Amino acid sequence: MQGVFLDSDTIGPGDLDLAGLEQALPGCTFHGQTAPEELPERIAEAEVVLTNKVVLDEPVLAQAPALKLICVCATGTNNVDLDAARRRGIPVCNARDYAGPGVAQHTLALMLGLATRWHQYHNDVRDGAWSRSPMFCRMDYPVMELAGKTLGIVGYGVLGRAVAHLGAALGMRVRVARSLRPRAAPQPERVPLETLLAEADVLSLHCPLTEHSRNLIGERELAAMKSTAMLVNTARGGLVDEPALADALRNGVIAGAALDVLSQEPPPPDHPLLAVDIPNLIMTPHNAWVSRESRQRLLDDVVDNLRAWRRGTLRNCVNGMEAA
Repeated sequence: MQGVFLDSDTIGPGDLDLAGLEQALPGCTFHGQTAPEELPERIAEAEVVLTNKVVLDEPVLAQAPALKLICVCATGTNNVDLDAARRRGIPVCNARDYAGPGVAQHTLALMLGLATRWHQYHNDVRDGAWSRSPMFCRMDYPVMELAGKTLGIVGYGVLGRAVAHLGAALGMRVRVARSLRPRAAPQPERVPLETLLAEADVLSLHCPLTEHSRNLIGERELAAMKSTAMLVNTARGGLVDEPALADALRNGVIAGAALDVLSQEPPPPDHPLLAVDIPNLIMTPHNAWVSRESRQRLLDDVVDNLRAWRRGTLRNCVNGMEAA
């Protein structure tokens, strides 16, 4: 069985147990990264391709006549042309629910960072402001207690529920937005997004990026939020209109934001949210999911997909294929 992992560096394999993968796909060739010009040669004879972010579009798939299975080592599959794969009889399987504890923990850390302004106080201490202080403490930035505040959740899957649980443990009042999916079943216990925007002290995004959710939070939505509210996004960068957020933070439309994702990753140096004059913004480099535990669960889920396929069944298939 000819197998190739096109971008294994993206899961940081150095500290993972690879025994399951080696058993499920013996002789798999690992490439840390794959540039577009390297792709045709690397998949030309492959029967199984593992990818995290390498793009497999229709022209690329046409150059892989032996290909029988694509395993996406992530939940998002926007890097694979699912329709083209289906037309060629190639099932595409993704990994699911592997990063819940890590992403929820990271989201909570971002919320706490914004609420306590620890990043700004830390920078001031490093710059000598505390040493120069005439009194024992500093009160330069307002600190918010999260207990009793409203946590708004947009996207109530595994991750949204985990964050809601942690928020409730802090004494927050949890409110959930209605589903963004067209023709979703009635959800009387949830509220419209417009209502949530006006109520939330912290708005946390956990929904997928779709045609219905792109730029979900833009200028109008930011203006509808409380001036004391904070935005947290550990889902997908495209959910937020990034120039609008930069302007909102500069102008005090909202009190702060913390992001683990951007619409382009890695971002260009001139990305609007990398400007040095944006106040109360915390940025982390898409690493909410990178705990060793999360990455091992991811790899184990991919292995389970491989084992199911070799048994003649499909698991986590995302492009409508059925087992042969």
